[in-house]
Amino acid sequence: MRILHTSDWHLGRSFHRVNLLSAQEAFVDHLVETVRAERVDAVLVAGDIYDRAVPPLPAVELFDSALHRLGELGVPTVMISGNHDSARRLGVGAGLMSRAGIHLRTAPGECGTPVLLGDEHGEVAMYGLPYLEPALVRAEFAAERADHTTVLRAAMNRVRADLAARPAGTRSVVLAHAFVAGGVGCRSERDITAGGVAAVPAEVFDGVDYVALGHLHGAQTITDRIRYSGSPLAYSFSEHLHRKSMWLVDLGPGGEVSAERVDCPVPRRLARLRGTLAELLSDPALEADEDAWVEATLTDAQRPYDPMARLARRFPHVLALDFDPQGAEVDPLVSYAKRLRDRTDQQIAEDFVAHVRGHGPDPRESAVLRDALDAARVRAAVGESV
Repeated sequence: MRILHTSDWHLGRSFHRVNLLSAQEAFVDHLVETVRAERVDAVLVAGDIYDRAVPPLPAVELFDSALHRLGELGVPTVMISGNHDSARRLGVGAGLMSRAGIHLRTAPGECGTPVLLGDEHGEVAMYGLPYLEPALVRAEFAAERADHTTVLRAAMNRVRADLAARPAGTRSVVLAHAFVAGGVGCRSERDITAGGVAAVPAEVFDGVDYVALGHLHGAQTITDRIRYSGSPLAYSFSEHLHRKSMWLVDLGPGGEVSAERVDCPVPRRLARLRGTLAELLSDPALEADEDAWVEATLTDAQRPYDPMARLARRFPHVLALDFDPQGAEVDPLVSYAKRLRDRTDQQIAEDFVAHVRGHGPDPRESAVLRDALDAARVRAAVGESV
């Protein structure tokens, strides 16, 4: 069975001030053409279809168009909700859509109920594990603790129990939206830390033939059977080295897995430039970056006059400007902003305590901060689901 694995479409998202709708439309065109040209048997979308719980109308229209086009090809599609999606909204009409071959898995209670597809070698059971917010699904799975590893292990126990009751030789695929240990994240992903821990061990998914992961935006291989497809477009400059692609997976008659990457269209290359304003405006080696989306970091000791406008004369698509003055007294506000980058909410809160008190929180206080952050995230998740 040939499977096309993708995820993290984030329909409705922009890149700094650039509307990405046309780029997302080009991706959907590419997806449909790949399904047709590569004779794909099933499409998997591992969550974060939308960028927010209540997406803008053009994003909904693009999703509707994608579903119609996939349905017209007669190729089954299995989708799960991610942490950016409203599971309840995305799941509206799932029963009707399944009759057209579009299978939406957004309810935690459906983890152990597969979509059954078949080929000449028998059945393939495809299990959809939507994003599982630990505090919200703990009761559903009778989990001992409200953390990602515990609830995902409980969900996978349901998968393995269902699979064990099926005929010998039934192959299995799991879609999941999670941060699996060994994966590498970037700035454009929303923090899903719960109980102080976000990553779950890959062993949680033991017992199935292929695991199609979503959440991390870089395509990566955790094991030969566990892979992230990554997002089809770059959503932050931290992704400037990413090769955006989908996985074309061949699942053999005995569960053997082979996979190759199918590159996605690139609307415009990303460039991260660093130097003084004079260097960036005059360096001939940067000629190739003049048509790129540019993030510029200026190292001038003093802030130059009107730097964005001056940069835009050479780099008309410059989108982001940062300052890292060399050889001058550091601006404390700039320094603090830089310290916030790539840090979790928990780390930022603990840094703030240390900043105002002179020393960081003790273990009990760290636990209080963690509980407060978890409660805030759960309230936000509940608000997005209604």
